[in-house]
Amino acid sequence: LCPIDFDKDIDDHMLFVTACSNLRALNYAIPTEDTHRSRAIAGRIIPAIATTTALVTGLICLELYKIIGSSQKDLKIDAYKNGFVNLAIPFMTLSEPTPPAKTTAMLKGEKWDWTAWDSFDMNMGDITLEEFIRFFESEYNLDVSMISHGVSILFSFFANKKKLAERMKMKMSEVVTSVTKKELPPNQLFIVFEIIANDLDTDEEVELPYVKFRFR
Repeated sequence: LCPIDFDKDIDDHMLFVTACSNLRALNYAIPTEDTHRSRAIAGRIIPAIATTTALVTGLICLELYKIIGSSQKDLKIDAYKNGFVNLAIPFMTLSEPTPPAKTTAMLKGEKWDWTAWDSFDMNMGDITLEEFIRFFESEYNLDVSMISHGVSILFSFFANKKKLAERMKMKMSEVVTSVTKKELPPNQLFIVFEIIANDLDTDEEVELPYVKFRFR
């Protein structure tokens, strides 16, 4: 790793900064900017030399180095650190992070321990609602009883049968836009679904992580 000095007049630097800032903007529904506008913004930034922001940024970068600069592929959790700082006192301490809580699910008779960082990743294209449900039935022996997206319920066992029959033949993206009354952005690739399902053999509810569904 070789440190470089940022220069807003170097195109490669600005392309990287613009990409990073736009990714963050998309995460928080902030308007994105092009490279020209980002260059103008970068030229007016007052460097944060002795502030908490600078300190936190440094601590984050130290953790980032462990991920991208380590020859070890899988670092144990004690290799990472949480930082607690208060420059007014002044006070700073580091501690080992607590591992995420695990939830145990039984899939096809086998235990699966998952955390809030896990998900079902589906990359099967924009399949229909019926195909979506049959996928969990055939692959994981699960009977899906409810599918939701945000605050909208897309499928449930107690819903109107006529509406369900119509939605079964619709693509997942079409179901989302039909129920939420909102169009999906043209640059959006994934849709997040929450599902409730029971094991087909035991009829017991199985707790599952969210579904990260790639439809484009």
